[in-house]
Amino acid sequence: MRASEQEAGAAAAVSPAAARVSPLRWTGAAVQTARPRQWPKNLLVFAAPLAGASLGRHYGLAYSLFAAVLFIAASSAVYYINDVVDAERDREHPVKRFRPVASGRLPKSHALILAGVCTVGGIAGGLAIGEPRLSLVIAVYLVLSLFYSLAGKHIPVLELALVASGFVLRAVGGAIATHVPPSSWFLIVCSLGALMVAVAKRYSELTLLDGAAAAHRPVMKRYSAPALRLTQRIVTGAMILAYLLWARGESNAWMVGWHLASAAPLAAALLRFDQLTGRATGKPVEDLISKDVVMIYCELAWLAMFAAGLFK
Repeated sequence: MRASEQEAGAAAAVSPAAARVSPLRWTGAAVQTARPRQWPKNLLVFAAPLAGASLGRHYGLAYSLFAAVLFIAASSAVYYINDVVDAERDREHPVKRFRPVASGRLPKSHALILAGVCTVGGIAGGLAIGEPRLSLVIAVYLVLSLFYSLAGKHIPVLELALVASGFVLRAVGGAIATHVPPSSWFLIVCSLGALMVAVAKRYSELTLLDGAAAAHRPVMKRYSAPALRLTQRIVTGAMILAYLLWARGESNAWMVGWHLASAAPLAAALLRFDQLTGRATGKPVEDLISKDVVMIYCELAWLAMFAAGLFK
């Protein structure tokens, strides 16, 4: 059967289901497309206040939470547009073909309307609390993310930087919302950590799909598994070094001691992450970070030691 006939058949099979979808199922499809599993990454808005041991302004916690909500809206807008752009390619993917837009459970026009609502809400939210710089950061995040969805994801190396920038902009947004200025080393640690995760994702995709990887993500033909693996390890080492330099520059001996010591469980967590990404299990990188028992123990040990350094 020719490709055009296959597409016509798929459209014919999908359209009746889309036409009969109930409001409840439509809502479920809309929420699923917004990727609620990815929402925890927006907690990065707390990174600057946590690193600075201060919530900054009065009601800093509330401002941090509000900034997280705004980034959830902005990232949801990007996911809606991304799924519309990638719908045809997703239908050929063994897992992504079940996404609401690709499967027809959420019409493309509806996804674009939801993207517009989330975009306006994300940018207007910063202005509503008197923080135009937060709105600017969210706007930059949206522009970079949309560029990634439309063209940037096909440019090797740059696409990794674009993915990593989303994490860093969240941290910057949290710093602006709470009036806690981030240190240079803090931003470097965030940038390297984000880049490490982005590279790990590409390595996992390449090793899992092998020769079919380029069909689902064309830029993959420009990467090799050994190069990605080496890059991940170099970035991991650089992140640990940057973390040590950040900890060494803390404001008092108590914080310096605890935060330097916390580099040990952090390094253990990163080494475990390296081990897990090398197994090509097909699990999302987010699951490796949040569901592996050894990783969780390492992360909790790091968090406990980090928190201890904040309170003398």
